[in-house]
Amino acid sequence: MTKSRPKIFGLAGWKNSGKTGLAVRLVTEFTQRGYRISTIKHAHHDFDIDKVGADSFRHREAGAHEVTIVSGTRYAIMHELRGEPEPSFEEILARLAPCDLVLIEGYKREPIPKIEARRLEAAKCEPLAPQDPHIVAIAADHPVEDAGSLAVFDLNDTLAIADFIAARVGLGKPPT
Repeated sequence: MTKSRPKIFGLAGWKNSGKTGLAVRLVTEFTQRGYRISTIKHAHHDFDIDKVGADSFRHREAGAHEVTIVSGTRYAIMHELRGEPEPSFEEILARLAPCDLVLIEGYKREPIPKIEARRLEAAKCEPLAPQDPHIVAIAADHPVEDAGSLAVFDLNDTLAIADFIAARVGLGKPPT
């Protein structure tokens, strides 16, 4: 039996545009509604979730391809690329456990429906929407003049944004 592709929705924007805050508020809102939510965050830089000196860090340093840490509350699998190319968006999506919705933070260039987050304090203020046909709405902390036919939300109106996303991806009623 093949695993079906989950419902996905993206949050795009420049650095400091409010993507992470919006993602956190949306995860909270959707889980309070009874949905199972997963997230994918794309980083444009090297990152590490392991601590220097920890046993798992030592396993990776020794050359392990994958290191899995398991406890009674969570598990994490760290996969070292070791010179291999970054996995595609679809490969990462396929590794996730079944859920109701995957919120994607980053992956600006992926052809997925997304909301563009805009803040006046963002690193760049150049709008993404005019060049990206997959942006279906804008969430901003300031008035938006260039929205065209796109829906526009206050960046902090989590309920309205969650309702918009749920309708857009066809979430339906949460599982009981």
